[in-house]
Order: sequence, then C-alpha cells, then structure tokens
Amino acid sequence: QVQLVESGGGLVQAGGSLRLSCAASGSIFRINAMGWYRQAPEKGRELVAEITSGGSTRYSNSVNGRFTISRDNAKNTVYLQMNSLKPEDTAVYYCVVTTSGRNYWGQGTQVTVSS
Repeated sequence: QVQLVESGGGLVQAGGSLRLSCAASGSIFRINAMGWYRQAPEKGRELVAEITSGGSTRYSNSVNGRFTISRDNAKNTVYLQMNSLKPEDTAVYYCVVTTSGRNYWGQGTQVTVSS
C-alpha cells in the first residue's frame, strides 16, 4: 500500500517560515505531478502549489512569490517552503501525488500563523 506521511507544520508568527515535507512509501508508478492543498475550518480545499514530473511549477495567486514547491524523486518526497507567512495562511495542509491511475493523499499537517 502507498502511504504519504506529512511533517513540518506548527505555530509561527506572521513573517516567519516553515518547511513542509511529504514522504511517500510503497510502490508508486508513473507520477504525473505532486502538489499541496490546504483547507481552513468551514472552507473548501484550495490548491496551493503543484510540480509536474518535468519539474515545472505553478502556484495560487495568494501564495505566489512566498511559497516554493520542490521534490526529491530518489526519496519520493515533496516539499513546500513557506516564507513570509500570513495569518490567512492558517489551515491544514495536504500533499497529493497524482499518477496515471489514481491520486494519493497525505494525512494533513496543521499550520497556524499568529499575528
């Protein structure tokens, strides 16, 4: 079975930084893309960033210029470097790995930004 384990969340002050990681175990074939979503209480799930198998990236307008997504294919790990954090970034962050057959989701990690 494929399992995605997230880490790196926590409580930081506005303007601070966090680095999220998502490590995949098990057999994953033909990865098309990896990404990060977030969901605040009573809000819908929002796509934050994604990276394709070729290494191209894209970001939501709300995080563009502040967040950076990267991956280590040898370790089956995707990262999200978050700088200049704002209180509105507070949410549970979920990683996702997309293959030609299905999507795999992490368990979520809480990010809280205080003012």
